[in-house]
Amino acid sequence: MSHSLNLLLAIILACLSWCSPAYGANNPDLLPKEPTPIIDLARVFTPIQEQALGEELDAVESQDGWKLRVLTQYDRTPGLAVKDFWGVDERSLVVIADPRGGNLLNFSVGDAMFALMPRTYWVELQTRFGNQYYVRDHGEDGAIRDALAAVEICLKRGGCQVVPGLPQEQWILTLIISAVGGLVAGFAAHPRPNSSGPIAWTWVLLLAPLWVVMFVIFGLGPVLTRTTDWLPVTRNVMGFAGAATAAYLTHHLWDREKPAQG
Repeated sequence: MSHSLNLLLAIILACLSWCSPAYGANNPDLLPKEPTPIIDLARVFTPIQEQALGEELDAVESQDGWKLRVLTQYDRTPGLAVKDFWGVDERSLVVIADPRGGNLLNFSVGDAMFALMPRTYWVELQTRFGNQYYVRDHGEDGAIRDALAAVEICLKRGGCQVVPGLPQEQWILTLIISAVGGLVAGFAAHPRPNSSGPIAWTWVLLLAPLWVVMFVIFGLGPVLTRTTDWLPVTRNVMGFAGAATAAYLTHHLWDREKPAQG
């Protein structure tokens, strides 16, 4: 029994040591001989893609002084040696692309850049562009380039609180939440026996914290902070108004059913 348990523990430890990426390694032999902003050990980019992206990153550094660097790895990594190779400082961003962690993207962010884009920004950037579905649809090279493009936009703006751009699935979620907020407002507006007028404004105001949060904070907020396109904003407003109107008009159906039931 003891021998079997020791054997099982040995197998588990061996598997963990083989599966886990060697982020803490230091292997300068894997570094290129010439200066370059991209170390593509996983062969993610074609030579033309790597050249074009390298020129783009060099242009950002020469114009604005921000160091954007890319390291792709799989079974080999230079590890901490890239810090000295690239002279990583507070104005640097190192994008580490390694699919073994479940999410393709990881970021090493300098303090000066971190001050412009908070922790929530980098979490959203990772989850939006590094998830397996985005990588499947756009490729690893596309995921890396799109994440860098979002960072460049924010650097030109002087910082961002959220990642620019509105994915369709995120907009659909805001539309659904806007519509649900409209349902709450519409049902709250049903005329009551003690209400004066066709709309129960007292109940609408009483439930305002609920439907305002759903419509304004979770319905319009994510859209307005991520895009300047008014089309999704208009659609969310129409979704709220349409749901509210439909919910309000249901009281006529209820009024018609009451005599029939009596």
